[in-house]
Amino acid sequence: MGRVTERRRVLRIRDGVAGHRADTLVAEEPLEIRLNGRPLAITMRTPGDDFALAVGFLVSEGVLAAADEVTSVVYCAGATADGGNTYNVVDVTLAPGVPMPDITLERNVYTSSSCGLCGKASLDAVRTATRLPIAEPAGPWLTPELLSALPDRLRSAQAVFDRTGGLHAAALFTAGGELLDVREDVGRHNAVDKLVGRALREGRLPLADHILMVSGRASFELAQKAVMARYPRTGRRLRAVLARGGPGGRVGPDPGGLPAGQFDERVRG
Repeated sequence: MGRVTERRRVLRIRDGVAGHRADTLVAEEPLEIRLNGRPLAITMRTPGDDFALAVGFLVSEGVLAAADEVTSVVYCAGATADGGNTYNVVDVTLAPGVPMPDITLERNVYTSSSCGLCGKASLDAVRTATRLPIAEPAGPWLTPELLSALPDRLRSAQAVFDRTGGLHAAALFTAGGELLDVREDVGRHNAVDKLVGRALREGRLPLADHILMVSGRASFELAQKAVMARYPRTGRRLRAVLARGGPGGRVGPDPGGLPAGQFDERVRG
């Protein structure tokens, strides 16, 4: 099975002087996601939490909404010509009664580590509908003090980033700012899918009273994934992009380093 990191000899240039040294790099390998034995998607990801990634991807596609809708998640043996297991093919089996989506050429997608929407065949395929209930959060609103403290809490939990400095992270917080989970991946969308997949398997969905923070650019696709998991609050160090028709907001940096900006009236000082 692929490891999260690899040791490689690299060329390093510092102060105009070039030299070779060993360095720790983030691994990136393809993962094929199958649904009831049928190919659905391929994504470039950092190995690890593959089952959560597959399940979280299916939540973002509107296929899953609860843990009991999955019968099994397994690695597929025989993925190579000699029958070996590459640990790069995952098959998700739906529980009886769970509708099987129409797996057509329009739904088969390839996603790179930088683009979770790449491979969609049409603009209509970009829009997905969540199966989770829409509800306003019952917990407290965000405060500037809480929001400004979250990036450091996320960063302190990025163990792989400490060794490599080369991957993204997504964090799940309670409404009071308690860190519940952090997932890391070379792909921003993969990190969020891993987080959502673990939350589904632990029975946390919908995430109507939690905070999602990502370490990288919060694009449309990440805002969409947050909406699909029913996050009422989305954040990021620099900004979060509000997807029209869903909850969320955007924040931006100010000279003092504190997040600032419009946040859909969810920040109260």
